Amino acid sequence: MKVKTLFYCTDCGNETPKWQGKCPACGAWNTIVERPAEKAAAKKSPVRTGGTTLGVPVRPPQVLKEVETTDELRFCTGMGELDRVLGGGAVKGSLVLVGGAPGIGKSTLMLQICDNLCRFAKVLYVSGEESERQIKLRAERLKVRGEELYLLGETNLENMLDAVHTLQPDVLIVDSIQTMYHGDISAAPGSISQVKECTLALMQLAKGEGITVFVIGHVNKEGSIAGPKVLEHMVDCVLYFEGERNMAYRILRAAKNRFGATNEIGVFEMEDGGLAEVPNPSEALLSGRPVDTPGTCVTCVMEGIRPVLAEIQALVVPSSLGNPRRVSNGFDFNRSMLLLAVLEKRGGLILGGCDAYLNVIGGLSLDEPAADLAAVISLASSFRDKPLAGDLAAIGEVGLTGELRAVSSLGQRLSEVRRLGFTKCLIPKRTQGKISVPDGLELIRVGNIREAMAALL
Repeated sequence: MKVKTLFYCTDCGNETPKWQGKCPACGAWNTIVERPAEKAAAKKSPVRTGGTTLGVPVRPPQVLKEVETTDELRFCTGMGELDRVLGGGAVKGSLVLVGGAPGIGKSTLMLQICDNLCRFAKVLYVSGEESERQIKLRAERLKVRGEELYLLGETNLENMLDAVHTLQPDVLIVDSIQTMYHGDISAAPGSISQVKECTLALMQLAKGEGITVFVIGHVNKEGSIAGPKVLEHMVDCVLYFEGERNMAYRILRAAKNRFGATNEIGVFEMEDGGLAEVPNPSEALLSGRPVDTPGTCVTCVMEGIRPVLAEIQALVVPSSLGNPRRVSNGFDFNRSMLLLAVLEKRGGLILGGCDAYLNVIGGLSLDEPAADLAAVISLASSFRDKPLAGDLAAIGEVGLTGELRAVSSLGQRLSEVRRLGFTKCLIPKRTQGKISVPDGLELIRVGNIREAMAALL
């Protein structure tokens, strides 16, 4: 008997009848893989008996003003940075997805918060990657001694749900969703169908039983397994761990949050004893900054509602190659190429025969246009080999004609700049609305990048 197969995208889960190099749904290349088609289960009409469907009471619709919201309680996880990203703490009965590359620190973070959660709640930690003994050894290294922390090494979804119904925990942590499988589905663990089915069961568990569920999901660079992007529409909150594994700092970013603001970040530092909170990320990211060195400038970006100072370093050297090298780390590559072109055309610097390197210190990824001016100034400083003032920061968006555009939340940015000890700030000549200038901070207003280089270099 011939086995029917179909093809699906590992990034978005879209199914196609034949293989294609490019996914027609999300546009990703080389993400279409083949798997056997699952046998469709026979559809049966739900049996209604006495106001119930299959034993589950039928809930009638409710008027909006009669819906109670007092039971939506928040509780602290014990880590202020995580509570900030969640919008003030975890919500009872919510489903939270924590995604990131393997080895970035997701399991460490989840195990560390268990120490505080066990003081007032019963926690079940389910791991499909480690045994109970391995989790215990890691907990001892992290100094986690939870009285109400229960461990379970299991990959079968039905067995895990049985343990949950028996134990009745307040918080459930699943590490990771790619290792769980449903016995009724023939696909391998980690496939799109398995991940979706297991997450759906956990969502029903969270909403029906009022259990707060944290789900860990792995993402690799190739996108060859079902990552958290497939599950974003199913969960209440999506958190991403960012940062390089060989760097100490980790950024926890909220990409989706039904109970709080999105694009909020929390900053952690990986130490020997686990993840440590960084309540003042600006000061930590600027520590060790060189003085009187060309090619470095500080800017202020908004991460959610938090202003964060970041150091941008640039290196421009004559190239010995026919095609000069262009390298960008932590800064959008296409954006850096655009700024190099503007700097050469509107700023008058001949950069066509130079290698250009741009780097953001601390593992941050800057995608806000407000960092354009600092990047341009650092590139010009390195090209002319002239250092900028150590107490100077630059904030502004650069247009294709070399003009400087206003940015949002300038007052908050300036307050953070002054709090960190800076006395000068380069900003666009035109700003949005009236801003309050902190005492001791001198504003240098310029209209384009030529004026900026003339004022500083």
